[in-house]
Amino acid sequence: MERHEISRLAHRDHPIAAPLSDESVRLLLERALRGREDGRLLDLGCGEAAWAVRALAAHPGLRAVGADVDAAALTAGRRSAEHLGVARRLGLHHTDVREFTSAEPFDVVLSIGATHAFGGLAPTLAAIGPLLAPGGAVLLGEGYWEGEPTSLSRELFGDGLADLAGTVAAVRAAGWLPVAGHTSSTAELDAYEWAWTGSLTDWALDQPPGPDRDQALRIAAEHREEWLTGYRSGFGFVTLLLRPAG
Repeated sequence: MERHEISRLAHRDHPIAAPLSDESVRLLLERALRGREDGRLLDLGCGEAAWAVRALAAHPGLRAVGADVDAAALTAGRRSAEHLGVARRLGLHHTDVREFTSAEPFDVVLSIGATHAFGGLAPTLAAIGPLLAPGGAVLLGEGYWEGEPTSLSRELFGDGLADLAGTVAAVRAAGWLPVAGHTSSTAELDAYEWAWTGSLTDWALDQPPGPDRDQALRIAAEHREEWLTGYRSGFGFVTLLLRPAG
């Protein structure tokens, strides 16, 4: 199976592909859309468009667009939107987020756990800037180090992460200011990892013997071991609501 298919299976029971509870997602969207409820929302790296669909369901005047390279995830997102009756207000684009353009700007732009697709935090914010309408806001989700990372953590995540203070400093250096934020709790982080590894394992155990079953069980076991022995004690996740500084 390809990486995208593995990811979809792993997020079956946690459709928000980030360590955030449903209540945290609701509150973050509510804050980001305050005063912008009848505007336009863009999710770059939207996956199954879970953020956009929830926002549309809560705000009848909102329109939303999502962009992602995973065609099957976008198809699942359309089904979810149709089920909730919001599909007419949602546009989904099968494209590399770095190549996404729009003639009309957006009042809220989301990039949750997707800065890697742009090559880092600063390039992500640089790409978002031209897409944002005056008075708009960005909801950015990014990993950071809670403490000194283990050697395995550095091997897994590379050198692109800073601590929380360093992450906020990088945001400010790029010309943005945080106006709200949420640091994911240990419970949220654990719930996400248990769901990721558990959903994939659960799916595999229902499959007949074969390469797909073996691959899913192996990836779930490897991921669980990396989490429990590598980055569980040091990895954090922050979601920042940002506005341009100038």
